[in-house]
Formats: sequence, structure tokens, C-alpha cells
Amino acid sequence: MKYRQLGQTDLQVSTIAMGCWAIVGDSTWGEQDEAEALQTIRTALDLGINFFDTAEGYGGGYSEELLGRALGNRRSEAVIASKVSQSNLAPDEVRAACERSLKNLNSDYIDLYQIHWPSREVPFADTMAELEKLRDEGKIRVIGVSNFGIGDMTEMLEIGHFQSNQLPYSLLWRAIEFDIQPRCVAKHISILPYSPLQQGLLTGKFMTADEVPEGRARTRHFSGERPQARHGEAGAESITFDAIQHILEVCEEIEQPMAQVALAWLLHQPGVTSVLAGARNIHQIQENAAAAEVELSEDVLQRMDAVTQPLKQKMGADPDMWSPDSRYR
Repeated sequence: MKYRQLGQTDLQVSTIAMGCWAIVGDSTWGEQDEAEALQTIRTALDLGINFFDTAEGYGGGYSEELLGRALGNRRSEAVIASKVSQSNLAPDEVRAACERSLKNLNSDYIDLYQIHWPSREVPFADTMAELEKLRDEGKIRVIGVSNFGIGDMTEMLEIGHFQSNQLPYSLLWRAIEFDIQPRCVAKHISILPYSPLQQGLLTGKFMTADEVPEGRARTRHFSGERPQARHGEAGAESITFDAIQHILEVCEEIEQPMAQVALAWLLHQPGVTSVLAGARNIHQIQENAAAAEVELSEDVLQRMDAVTQPLKQKMGADPDMWSPDSRYR
């Protein structure tokens, strides 16, 4: 495993992190065996993965509880990132949410505490002031954000510094490259990509749009007429699956698994510190961890850029994969 500095802090995080949403088991991911989830987290630690990303919103705190139980007396080996929900950003609610998360995690502190989505009702200054108090009290170590566009980043940075921005980013979703990524790089803010395998599309498991389960076929890649989609757009199914086919061909040429190449590609991009990859079992976490060692040549990187460029241009600069009215500003 390899490690990188988180923002401008003294935290060293594994380049592959374990995303802890899918382990709660829900309508999107299907049922999850609890014992298997716990063992997956412990295996991640054994493999050198020290960075775990969760949120109070994942399973109503269940993800945090699982993580706390799995880490047990190995808490000091882990860097825990959690998130406060958009609905809990008023000062008193931030503090209450943090206390709940600490209890769920069975920990005295959270290493990286992130705003899950920016509020359009609570002033950033109010939220940041409370987060800074929590940091000064030692309840959190580092402040981060998630799903912040250029406008929100600019406004928040005028109030106080945050060390990371968690964003949707993959070979099939490159929206942040237009303007958010350059700003993060300029301000030394770590980019933490989520949905790096585009909810399974970059594993090679699905080769046509009709093979994708309803719960995952609701992003703007897919027709707005598909069940559960709410964006109302025509989608880009043909371009998306053409890109997947071309990516797979390159992976076959270099004899590397598609999923590992997709994760490794992100680690070659400017500003990316750690890739948040979900895992529901030991095999998946082993496969994810192996991606940290995959080196991609400049030729391969250029080819990956070329085969996904049409999709990048089609989808544009809006990072919101789901909503008809972008939640990014």
C-alpha cells in the first residue's frame, strides 16, 4: 500500500480508501451479511488500507457503528472520515451530529469531518465556526467538504480553510476536470473521488445499459425514462457503453483488471490523494487494494483520456450525476 498527505495536514492516508456506504446493505446494493462486512473492514486494515469513509447518513448511522465495531482496539491504526448531513449544518445540529457519530464509532475523535452537501439555508460561517470549535476541542482533527463546486469552495475559503473535497470522479464521470479540479490543486485541497467504479460500470460486469440494475441506472448516463431516474434527460447510453468497451480493450491489452485500472487511473490525476472505493467482501477489498500498485504508462493514460473524451464532453461540467437541477454551485 502507498500513502499520501491529506491536504496540508500531517495525516498520511492510504491511496486506496474503503468507502463504507455499501456495507449497510440497502435497495441499491442488496442485502449485506454483517459478519462479512466486519471482516472486510478488518481485512482492509491488514492490507494496509488505513483510510475509511463513512457518514451519519449511511444506514442512519449503521455504517459508522459497523466501522467502530470492526476497528475495535485497532482504532489508532485507522484514519476515519465521516460526514455531517446537509440537514444538520446549523451550529447546535452540527455538534449533536458529531456527538452521535462519535458514539456510533466508539471513538473520542473523528480524523476528517466533512460537510456532506452544502446548505442553501445555513450560512457557511455559522457551520465553519462550530466545526472549528469541535476541532479546537479535539473532537475532530481536520475539516473537509463534499460535493462543493467552485462557488461554494470560494465562499467557504473566504471563511476558513478545509483540507479536502470529496467529489464524484471516474473515467466515466470527469466533470470536475473542467474547473473544480484545477481550483483544488491551486489551493492544495485533496480530491477524494467517490463512485470511482461508477457503481460497477467500470468492473466490466455490465456491457449494456439494460443489464444494469434499476437502482444504479439512474445517473445522467442513462435515459431519464428509466425507473428511479429523476434527471429527465436523454442520457448518453450509447456513448457510455462505447467508452466502457474501449476501456476494456485497453485493459485486456495491458493484461490488467478493468476495475484496478480505473482506480489506478484516478491516482494518476492531479490533486487526487485517495480513492474511495466501496467493498462488501474480502475479495473486493483485496482487488481494490491491489490497484495501489498498478502503474499506468503515459501511453495508456493518453489512450484512456482519448476513449473517454467524447463522454466527458457530452456530460459537461456539471458534477451532479442525478438531479435535474444541479445541486452544485
